[in-house]
Amino acid sequence: MAIAEYPDEQVSAQPIGYWSRVAYQATVGRLRAELAVQQLTQPHWWTLNHVAGDPGKWTRTELAMRLQPFDDLGIELEDVFDDLIERDWLEESDGFRLTALGEQELAKARERMSGAQQDTRSGISTEDYVTTINTLRRMIGNLGGDSDLPGQ
Repeated sequence: MAIAEYPDEQVSAQPIGYWSRVAYQATVGRLRAELAVQQLTQPHWWTLNHVAGDPGKWTRTELAMRLQPFDDLGIELEDVFDDLIERDWLEESDGFRLTALGEQELAKARERMSGAQQDTRSGISTEDYVTTINTLRRMIGNLGGDSDLPGQ
């Protein structure tokens, strides 16, 4: 998709708050729509990925503490865990583990999320993407926020 070009002076005068909000809404809206195909929320997605990445490590309490800072919808994580268990995607014994069905469904979700990521980055070089992320990280750090990469 082509976007209009503007002089650097005009672009540099744009408010970052506006553009970061619009980017967030478009990006997260697309991701949430992709997850909704499987009746998933972002906390479902985060849970499945954390458990897949480290089977048996996460208890309810530990995983809830890890994921809570990312939830902006006020979703009850205990309900997410119970939902995944009821669907037979997740089992809970000595920490969470994905079931065979959970692994299959996570693979489907990952395929959709990968497509959304590809669409988001279409026409953007890796160099420009890295510059964008690092610029946002610098702004966050300048304002006293946590500019570390997630999980670091």
